[in-house]
Amino acid sequence: MRYLVWALRLIVFIAVLMFALKNTDPVAVTFYGTWVVQSVPLIVVMLSTFVLGALFGLLLTVPGSLRRRREVARLKKELDRIKAAVNPQDGSQVSPDALVPLSPI
Repeated sequence: MRYLVWALRLIVFIAVLMFALKNTDPVAVTFYGTWVVQSVPLIVVMLSTFVLGALFGLLLTVPGSLRRRREVARLKKELDRIKAAVNPQDGSQVSPDALVPLSPI
């Protein structure tokens, strides 16, 4: 399986390399207004936009990831609280209503 993964990586690398070698024509990149950058290789423009898109995509996933981490921490604390209530260290029994209230949600 490891050799298959490396073979696929090599095939993708060769495909990207061939694509880069075929797209070296200079292009003019026009930004807003009159700001123009002349003679930029096309592959540089394409790879830079790909990298910027990947970075923006990763930045969009950060809030959700942080939210999930906070939720996991909260649930771990709640699990520890329930475990401590179910198995008390002093040997006293706890009523089931103290663990999970019978009131409707």
